[in-house]
Amino acid sequence: MYINLNLKTQEEEKPHFWKRKISFTLAVLVMLVLSSGLACVVLKYAEKIKKESTYTYVPQIREEGPKKVSAFPKEKWHFNPGLISMDLVKKNGCVADGFLSGYGDSDKELIKMINRSQCVYLHRALETWLHPPDFDGAEKIMQQVEKRPVVYGMFLAEAISTRRSYSDPNWDHDFKFDQMCADGTQDRWETNSCIPSTDKPEYRRYLKSITHRAMDIGIQSFLFGQIQLQDEHPNFSETEIKKVLDDMRAYAREKNMQIIIGAQTNSITDEKYLKLFDYIEGGVGLDNNGSVEDGACSSRFSNCWALLWNDCYSKLANNILLNLDWSGLTWDDMGVFARMDQGKRIETLKNLYQKFTSQNLGFMMPFLAVLNHENDGCYGPNKNFYAPSNKFKCKDENAINKIMKEKILTVISK
Repeated sequence: MYINLNLKTQEEEKPHFWKRKISFTLAVLVMLVLSSGLACVVLKYAEKIKKESTYTYVPQIREEGPKKVSAFPKEKWHFNPGLISMDLVKKNGCVADGFLSGYGDSDKELIKMINRSQCVYLHRALETWLHPPDFDGAEKIMQQVEKRPVVYGMFLAEAISTRRSYSDPNWDHDFKFDQMCADGTQDRWETNSCIPSTDKPEYRRYLKSITHRAMDIGIQSFLFGQIQLQDEHPNFSETEIKKVLDDMRAYAREKNMQIIIGAQTNSITDEKYLKLFDYIEGGVGLDNNGSVEDGACSSRFSNCWALLWNDCYSKLANNILLNLDWSGLTWDDMGVFARMDQGKRIETLKNLYQKFTSQNLGFMMPFLAVLNHENDGCYGPNKNFYAPSNKFKCKDENAINKIMKEKILTVISK
């Protein structure tokens, strides 16, 4: 048997791993690998520390509520109505038909005109003729009226449209205009229109809603148009209007505000009925010379067109308010007035103002009223409206304000 006697010797002579000689190149490679690994570990640790010590704001989307809440929230503007002086209403009342309803299509100048004026009472400022009132729009205009004191009026028209819709945010009720109509008055003013009747519960509900909302925005005077049409029983013993008036006055007391309620009563002479209202209102029946009659009824009409300053009405009512009547026809008071030259217009207003206020009756100056667009006289923002602003064609405002100025100073000083 052959045995390799040198095997053990060779194994013993082979050096241990840690004692072997390593080439320089291999050493460098090993060091590079180790250092890169160490660097990765250090970077990962540093990134972890950074994440844990740094806060990043991430906006959250709220399902409810505002995104920003001010520590000092802006309060919603609101008109605060004051006390009503009937002396000022009579002496410094102004017809401002549809001023709060956007009539005239010239809000900016009409607002400036009112701010420059001596008007204290704005008669019929909020309209409802064939349209439910726009309360949001009215408030936007009221917010720009700077003059004080001021009393806003609302017209409760004898004309409604059955095509219109109206909703009250405070009242869950679907108002039905076709259920408000007096029998036999469909299409009275135009197609799908009628005369509303206070005998109809739905119309009384509608009046309750719009008068309450009007008081909520600060309106204080309410005028029923041609009450002998709206009230099918215009006498004290049978009328249903008492329910409406009682509700309006109760709501005003609840709000601790003063209101006045009027009506166009024409030739009604039931004293108890007339005194249900704080005032009654009517036109003057102007002729081309600027004169008016003094009888009970105008001689120009076959039916009685009442002249309310006559004793048979004025002594029965609480207060009388008069104006240049308008119906959109060329022969009405406003049509006749606008066709006069400026000198005649101012002379007429001065004479009427003196005639009626000297009798403790009110005469309201024209500041915005409807005209027939074919009237061929002076006009305001367009041919359908008279306004005395110096920015328009009539330029009557300085003279009108001068007529009222002395009266307002006298009344305020009392």
